[in-house]
Amino acid sequence: MPQPADAAVRLADQGYFWLGVNYEQRDGQTVVDGSQLYVEYQKPEEQTQPYPVVLIHGGGGQGLDWLGTPDGRPGWRTLLVQRGYAVYVVDRPGHGRSPVRWNGATSGLAPSVESLGRLFSGAGNRAHTQWPGGDGVLAQLLASQVAVPDDLAADHAVMRRRGGELLDRIGPSIVMTNSAGGPSGWLMADERPGLVRAVVALEPLGPSGPIPLPWGLTASPITYEPAASGPDDLGLTDVAGEAGEPTVRLQSDPPRRLPNLADLPIAIVSGEQSFAGPMDAGTFAFLRQAGCQRAEHLRLGELGIHGNGHLMMLERNNEEVLDAVLTWLGKRLS
Repeated sequence: MPQPADAAVRLADQGYFWLGVNYEQRDGQTVVDGSQLYVEYQKPEEQTQPYPVVLIHGGGGQGLDWLGTPDGRPGWRTLLVQRGYAVYVVDRPGHGRSPVRWNGATSGLAPSVESLGRLFSGAGNRAHTQWPGGDGVLAQLLASQVAVPDDLAADHAVMRRRGGELLDRIGPSIVMTNSAGGPSGWLMADERPGLVRAVVALEPLGPSGPIPLPWGLTASPITYEPAASGPDDLGLTDVAGEAGEPTVRLQSDPPRRLPNLADLPIAIVSGEQSFAGPMDAGTFAFLRQAGCQRAEHLRLGELGIHGNGHLMMLERNNEEVLDAVLTWLGKRLS
């Protein structure tokens, strides 16, 4: 995909690797079990930032969601490298270049023009002004998408393990997630609490969203204090919001803490025109109730950044959105 000349960066190193290449026996042959994680990285010649950034894609997407935009502009990976960060981009197992799904199963819901157009490109919403084009741009996005896994608990459990292995390899990092990749960020911080410096979650799949997450933030177990023997211990219940606020799903009183997330700088980032606003409010409320007092809800509209939808890292003003995130990070990690 072509990119403007001013996107060029001088690199000290770039490459790729797989984590978790495990074997199993199948039909008398030794094969990879399908839980491997593809990771590619770039390190700038002038690495001015102390912590690398790990970028985790959402839903049926893949790591290239961070490499460029559907209309051919630099993506967040390039923009972060330009700003002095080493960047690691993953393809979650069963997506992109981690192509083998360990259980072979998908939801059967193939990405479509109708679904993606409504959810991501703002079809019918004139205030969603930042989507970068028409049918051709949507086609570029659609070409990269696959059906999502049907077993979210297995999907999340694999990313917990692989994310921990990645952090063991690269050291303390900032984790940025999008949409259905959001639970991966919480699980990585829970798996390696000493190696995640901050989590930036762009409209993460959350407890108040359309897909049930039995453990609140995740479909697979995450650490609570006091310990929860199972999801039922959380007593998840819908709570009506105050005037003008959405209904959110919270724990029953007294709530358990998320000890491995409690002291972590966390940003939930919401596009002004996205369908995910109520879900994000619920995720923020859940985090705060669980003791994550450093969690903040960054509503782009309130920051003077208007017209964004769910895929803000791909939209016309993706650089402006990133700089708002980095400003927040600079203040919280100083």
